[in-house]
Amino acid sequence: MKRRQLLAGATTLSSMAALGLLSGCASPPLRGTGDLGVVIGRANGTLYIVDTTARRVLGEVPGLGDLSHASVVFSRDGLFAYVFGRDGGLTRVNLLSLRITHRVMQAGNSIGGSISADGTLVAAQNYTPGGVKVFDSTTLQMLADIPAEFAPGKRSRVVGLVDLPGRRFAYSLFDANAIWITDCSDPRNPRTTRLEGIGRQPYDALVTPDGRHYVAGLFGEDGLAMVDLWAETPTVRRILDGYGRGQAPLPVYKMPHLRGWGVAGRRAYLPAIGRHEVLVVDTETWLEVGRIPVAGQPVFVMARPDGRQVWVNFAVPDYHRVQVIDTQTQRIVQNLTPGKAVLHMEFAPRGEAVWISSRDDNRVSVIDTQSFATLARLDVAAPSGVFFTSRAARLGL
Repeated sequence: MKRRQLLAGATTLSSMAALGLLSGCASPPLRGTGDLGVVIGRANGTLYIVDTTARRVLGEVPGLGDLSHASVVFSRDGLFAYVFGRDGGLTRVNLLSLRITHRVMQAGNSIGGSISADGTLVAAQNYTPGGVKVFDSTTLQMLADIPAEFAPGKRSRVVGLVDLPGRRFAYSLFDANAIWITDCSDPRNPRTTRLEGIGRQPYDALVTPDGRHYVAGLFGEDGLAMVDLWAETPTVRRILDGYGRGQAPLPVYKMPHLRGWGVAGRRAYLPAIGRHEVLVVDTETWLEVGRIPVAGQPVFVMARPDGRQVWVNFAVPDYHRVQVIDTQTQRIVQNLTPGKAVLHMEFAPRGEAVWISSRDDNRVSVIDTQSFATLARLDVAAPSGVFFTSRAARLGL
């Protein structure tokens, strides 16, 4: 047989093997995970795997328990999603094979978690029992249990857990008015720095994209607590003290959320508690440099990846609305009504589109961020959180 024929035959065989034809198996085609994401099915305990490029649902993974306040982080390679359920379930899902690989019931009431910068540790923040638990990211074996005990026999609910460089985590203690920073370099022997008296009832927090500043919002006071994590001895500094001074407080219908997604360039855009405003803060000085009136009480205030726009959704009675802020003019440039009960938003990795979940309309809308046209609508039962694997490369998400 001629050499050319041998080479042609070898090429054909390798192509058939790559397609799974030689063994007769129906294995899924090879693909990357960079354009994958998940949508939380709040009502049915199901994770919907989505393709952000094709804008479609690829499959479903049921059996994840109570997802009424679920959040997700991703492995560094984007292959695995770690789902934190409200019932204390922590589930590891393979996004390509669409299956659960590991699942543990690690608490009675949990509201989220984080993954270490090196991808080896997964940490869950818990209400019941109050504290943080740390797991091996491959096996979900528990490596550390850090009770948030602030007085004999008293534990605090934990909020605002974020990853920091160097296998560290920062988090806030809602009932103890404290911020803790835990070093898990040796995860079986964690070391915790406790910052007390930071302000009443920290409810959520963010770490800036450079990993330098941890900022906790305060529910019990007008103001925020900020820690410079680069300082040799971290201390708490109060910022935006009294931002609601002189105004009658409004009832808070839904707790706002803080994360590094609100930072655009040198400015941070933060939801004001009980106000129809977005606060604008200079991240060099941490002084207020503006306020933007919005339609209602903001819940998520999220900057497009390039920082050119900030998108805002709201608590009831403005659940159906989304507003877009132009960061050059600091003005509202678009009002949208994508559906009933907008719960979450997530930008495509480079910001050309945003995915918006509308729980009561059982759909996710994909909207062009330039033209504001609706590019796609996906049918999902009671969707809430939307999370893309691009988060795997970002600190604090």
